[in-house]
Amino acid sequence: MSTRGFANARRLDVVFTYASSPDRANEIVQAVQALGVQALAIQADSAEASAVVAAVEQTVEKLGGIDILVNNAGVLAIGAIDDFTLADFDRTLAVNVRAVFVTTQAAVKHMKEGGRIINIGSTNAERMPFAGGGVYAMSKSALQGLVQGLSRDLGPRGITISNVQPGPIATDMNPSEGEFAQMLKKQIAVGRYGTVEEVAGLVAYLAGPESGYITGANLMIDGGFSA
Repeated sequence: MSTRGFANARRLDVVFTYASSPDRANEIVQAVQALGVQALAIQADSAEASAVVAAVEQTVEKLGGIDILVNNAGVLAIGAIDDFTLADFDRTLAVNVRAVFVTTQAAVKHMKEGGRIINIGSTNAERMPFAGGGVYAMSKSALQGLVQGLSRDLGPRGITISNVQPGPIATDMNPSEGEFAQMLKKQIAVGRYGTVEEVAGLVAYLAGPESGYITGANLMIDGGFSA
Protein backbone atom coordinates (compact mmCIF):
# COMPACT_ATOMS: atom_id res chain seq x y z
CA MET A 1 0.00 0.00 0.00
CA SER A 2 2.69 2.50 0.88
CA THR A 3 6.34 3.00 1.61
CA ARG A 4 8.06 5.44 3.91
CA GLY A 5 11.64 6.58 3.48
CA PHE A 6 11.57 7.80 -0.13
CA ALA A 7 14.54 10.12 0.40
CA ASN A 8 16.70 7.17 1.41
CA ALA A 9 16.54 4.53 -1.31
CA ARG A 10 18.36 2.05 0.90
CA ARG A 11 15.51 1.95 3.40
CA LEU A 12 11.86 1.71 2.38
CA ASP A 13 9.46 0.87 5.17
CA VAL A 14 6.38 -0.94 3.89
CA VAL A 15 2.72 -1.13 4.86
CA PHE A 16 0.28 -3.17 2.81
CA THR A 17 -3.34 -4.19 3.08
CA TYR A 18 -4.87 -7.58 2.46
CA ALA A 19 -8.45 -8.81 2.35
CA SER A 20 -7.80 -12.46 3.22
CA SER A 21 -4.97 -15.01 3.71
CA PRO A 22 -3.44 -13.64 6.94
CA ASP A 23 -0.81 -16.40 6.94
CA ARG A 24 0.47 -15.28 3.57
CA ALA A 25 0.42 -11.65 4.70
CA ASN A 26 2.52 -12.59 7.73
CA GLU A 27 5.02 -14.38 5.50
CA ILE A 28 5.45 -11.21 3.46
CA VAL A 29 5.93 -9.13 6.59
CA GLN A 30 8.65 -11.48 7.81
CA ALA A 31 10.38 -11.45 4.42
CA VAL A 32 10.42 -7.65 4.34
CA GLN A 33 11.61 -7.38 7.93
CA ALA A 34 14.47 -9.73 7.08
CA LEU A 35 15.76 -6.93 4.82
CA GLY A 36 16.07 -4.70 7.88
CA VAL A 37 13.07 -2.44 7.35
CA GLN A 38 9.74 -1.97 9.06
CA ALA A 39 6.75 -3.83 7.67
CA LEU A 40 3.10 -3.91 8.66
CA ALA A 41 0.13 -5.81 7.21
CA ILE A 42 -3.36 -4.39 7.74
CA GLN A 43 -6.49 -6.38 6.99
CA ALA A 44 -8.90 -4.23 5.00
CA ASP A 45 -11.52 -4.90 2.35
CA SER A 46 -10.90 -2.32 -0.38
CA ALA A 47 -14.63 -2.27 -1.12
CA GLU A 48 -15.17 -0.62 2.30
CA ALA A 49 -14.21 3.05 2.17
CA SER A 50 -13.90 3.33 5.94
CA ALA A 51 -11.50 0.39 6.02
CA VAL A 52 -9.05 1.87 3.53
CA VAL A 53 -9.16 5.29 5.18
CA ALA A 54 -8.43 3.65 8.53
CA ALA A 55 -5.52 1.79 6.94
CA VAL A 56 -4.05 5.07 5.71
CA GLU A 57 -4.35 6.65 9.14
CA GLN A 58 -2.79 3.60 10.79
CA THR A 59 0.09 3.82 8.32
CA VAL A 60 0.70 7.46 9.18
CA GLU A 61 0.57 6.68 12.90
CA LYS A 62 3.06 3.83 12.46
CA LEU A 63 5.53 5.44 10.04
CA GLY A 64 4.98 9.16 10.46
CA GLY A 65 3.80 9.83 6.93
CA ILE A 66 3.38 8.44 3.43
CA ASP A 67 5.77 9.02 0.55
CA ILE A 68 4.63 6.42 -1.97
CA LEU A 69 1.15 4.98 -2.45
CA VAL A 70 0.59 1.96 -4.70
CA ASN A 71 -3.07 1.17 -5.37
CA ASN A 72 -2.84 -2.50 -6.26
CA ALA A 73 -6.14 -4.07 -5.15
CA GLY A 74 -8.43 -5.27 -7.90
CA VAL A 75 -11.18 -7.73 -8.73
CA LEU A 76 -12.17 -9.36 -12.01
CA ALA A 77 -15.71 -10.49 -12.75
CA ILE A 78 -16.40 -11.90 -16.21
CA GLY A 79 -19.88 -12.39 -17.56
CA ALA A 80 -22.16 -11.77 -20.51
CA ILE A 81 -24.29 -8.64 -20.43
CA ASP A 82 -27.46 -10.74 -20.05
CA ASP A 83 -26.18 -12.45 -16.91
CA PHE A 84 -23.90 -9.91 -15.24
CA THR A 85 -25.27 -9.09 -11.80
CA LEU A 86 -25.49 -5.65 -10.27
CA ALA A 87 -23.71 -7.03 -7.21
CA ASP A 88 -20.68 -7.90 -9.36
CA PHE A 89 -20.95 -4.55 -11.14
CA ASP A 90 -21.02 -2.61 -7.86
CA ARG A 91 -18.14 -4.56 -6.31
CA THR A 92 -16.01 -4.11 -9.43
CA LEU A 93 -16.41 -0.35 -9.28
CA ALA A 94 -16.04 -0.25 -5.50
CA VAL A 95 -12.68 -2.03 -5.52
CA ASN A 96 -11.23 -1.04 -8.89
CA VAL A 97 -12.27 2.63 -8.94
CA ARG A 98 -13.78 4.00 -5.73
CA ALA A 99 -11.10 2.47 -3.49
CA VAL A 100 -8.38 4.10 -5.59
CA PHE A 101 -10.01 7.51 -5.20
CA VAL A 102 -10.73 7.09 -1.49
CA THR A 103 -7.23 5.85 -0.66
CA THR A 104 -5.60 8.57 -2.73
CA GLN A 105 -7.77 11.25 -1.13
CA ALA A 106 -6.80 10.04 2.32
CA ALA A 107 -3.09 9.64 1.52
CA VAL A 108 -2.40 13.00 -0.13
CA LYS A 109 -3.31 14.76 3.10
CA HIS A 110 -0.08 13.33 4.50
CA MET A 111 2.16 13.56 1.42
CA LYS A 112 4.85 16.15 0.88
CA GLU A 113 6.53 17.35 -2.28
CA GLY A 114 8.06 14.40 -4.11
CA GLY A 115 5.19 12.08 -3.25
CA ARG A 116 4.29 9.33 -5.68
CA ILE A 117 0.94 7.65 -6.39
CA ILE A 118 0.99 4.59 -8.64
CA ASN A 119 -2.16 2.72 -9.65
CA ILE A 120 -2.10 -0.79 -11.09
CA GLY A 121 -4.51 -0.61 -14.00
CA SER A 122 -4.73 -2.94 -16.98
CA THR A 123 -4.07 -3.08 -20.70
CA ASN A 124 -7.78 -3.94 -20.92
CA ALA A 125 -8.46 -0.23 -20.40
CA GLU A 126 -7.60 0.10 -24.08
CA ARG A 127 -8.15 -3.38 -25.47
CA MET A 128 -10.58 -6.12 -24.37
CA PRO A 129 -10.07 -9.06 -26.78
CA PHE A 130 -12.76 -11.42 -25.50
CA ALA A 131 -16.44 -11.29 -24.56
CA GLY A 132 -17.63 -10.82 -21.00
CA GLY A 133 -15.02 -8.32 -19.85
CA GLY A 134 -16.85 -5.09 -20.49
CA VAL A 135 -17.34 -4.02 -16.87
CA TYR A 136 -13.75 -4.82 -15.93
CA ALA A 137 -12.48 -2.87 -18.94
CA MET A 138 -14.71 0.06 -17.97
CA SER A 139 -13.31 0.09 -14.44
CA LYS A 140 -9.73 0.24 -15.72
CA SER A 141 -10.58 2.91 -18.29
CA ALA A 142 -11.98 4.99 -15.44
CA LEU A 143 -8.53 5.04 -13.83
CA GLN A 144 -7.10 6.64 -16.95
CA GLY A 145 -9.40 9.63 -16.64
CA LEU A 146 -8.87 9.76 -12.88
CA VAL A 147 -5.08 10.08 -13.04
CA GLN A 148 -5.20 12.57 -15.86
CA GLY A 149 -7.53 14.78 -13.85
CA LEU A 150 -5.79 14.32 -10.51
CA SER A 151 -2.40 15.09 -12.05
CA ARG A 152 -3.69 18.67 -12.41
CA ASP A 153 -4.74 18.78 -8.77
CA LEU A 154 -1.54 17.27 -7.41
CA GLY A 155 1.10 18.65 -9.78
CA PRO A 156 1.34 22.05 -8.07
CA ARG A 157 1.94 20.17 -4.80
CA GLY A 158 4.87 18.24 -6.27
CA ILE A 159 3.01 14.91 -6.18
CA THR A 160 2.82 12.68 -9.25
CA ILE A 161 0.15 10.11 -10.11
CA SER A 162 0.15 7.58 -12.95
CA ASN A 163 -1.18 4.18 -13.97
CA VAL A 164 0.87 1.08 -14.69
CA GLN A 165 -1.17 -1.02 -17.15
CA PRO A 166 0.01 -4.64 -17.27
CA GLY A 167 -0.98 -7.09 -19.95
CA PRO A 168 -1.12 -10.85 -19.34
CA ILE A 169 1.15 -11.53 -16.35
CA ALA A 170 2.02 -14.99 -15.05
CA THR A 171 0.48 -15.43 -11.58
CA ASP A 172 -1.25 -18.18 -9.63
CA MET A 173 -4.61 -16.75 -10.71
CA ASN A 174 -3.53 -16.21 -14.32
CA PRO A 175 -1.18 -19.08 -15.27
CA SER A 176 0.91 -18.73 -18.39
CA GLU A 177 -0.04 -22.20 -19.60
CA GLY A 178 -3.39 -23.64 -20.67
CA GLU A 179 -5.98 -23.03 -23.36
CA PHE A 180 -6.81 -19.48 -22.30
CA ALA A 181 -3.12 -18.53 -22.04
CA GLN A 182 -2.39 -19.94 -25.48
CA MET A 183 -5.18 -17.81 -26.92
CA LEU A 184 -3.71 -14.67 -25.37
CA LYS A 185 -0.11 -15.45 -26.35
CA LYS A 186 -1.13 -15.33 -29.99
CA GLN A 187 -2.06 -11.67 -29.45
CA ILE A 188 1.12 -10.67 -27.58
CA ALA A 189 3.87 -9.23 -29.78
CA VAL A 190 6.66 -10.89 -27.79
CA GLY A 191 4.73 -14.17 -27.64
CA ARG A 192 4.86 -14.70 -23.88
CA TYR A 193 3.31 -13.66 -20.60
CA GLY A 194 5.07 -11.01 -18.53
CA THR A 195 6.42 -11.55 -15.02
CA VAL A 196 5.58 -9.86 -11.75
CA GLU A 197 9.24 -8.82 -11.53
CA GLU A 198 8.93 -6.87 -14.78
CA VAL A 199 5.86 -5.04 -13.49
CA ALA A 200 7.59 -4.37 -10.18
CA GLY A 201 10.53 -2.86 -12.03
CA LEU A 202 8.29 -0.28 -13.69
CA VAL A 203 6.58 0.51 -10.38
CA ALA A 204 9.99 0.95 -8.72
CA TYR A 205 11.05 3.38 -11.44
CA LEU A 206 7.89 5.45 -11.03
CA ALA A 207 8.47 5.49 -7.27
CA GLY A 208 11.98 6.88 -7.66
CA PRO A 209 13.38 10.39 -8.07
CA GLU A 210 14.13 9.93 -11.79
CA SER A 211 10.40 9.82 -12.61
CA GLY A 212 9.53 13.27 -11.32
CA TYR A 213 8.49 14.49 -14.78
CA ILE A 214 6.02 11.63 -15.34
CA THR A 215 2.47 12.23 -14.17
CA GLY A 216 -1.03 11.73 -15.54
CA ALA A 217 0.45 8.89 -17.59
CA ASN A 218 -0.98 5.50 -18.54
CA LEU A 219 2.03 3.27 -19.05
CA MET A 220 1.60 -0.05 -20.84
CA ILE A 221 3.69 -3.05 -19.86
CA ASP A 222 2.01 -5.70 -21.96
CA GLY A 223 4.53 -7.16 -24.39
CA GLY A 224 2.79 -5.43 -27.27
CA PHE A 225 -0.61 -6.95 -26.48
CA SER A 226 -2.30 -3.62 -27.20
CA ALA A 227 -0.10 -2.69 -30.17
